[in-house]
Amino acid sequence: MAESKEKVLKVDETTCIGCGACVGIADEYFELGGDQVSKVIKQYDEKDADLIEEAIKNCPVEAISLE
Repeated sequence: MAESKEKVLKVDETTCIGCGACVGIADEYFELGGDQVSKVIKQYDEKDADLIEEAIKNCPVEAISLE
């Protein structure tokens, strides 16, 4: 039986420029910290796959990944 792996939502804080696009799209999953860098505040939920994919695609510096 194949082992099921959970998808992990990540923001590369060294790449993030704090534009807030991800927060604007998926504020349930991302927030801007005091350092104006995006942080993941909720992990991936399959029910929101389209919303998360939209946030990933709209990051201008490609700092968001789903692994």
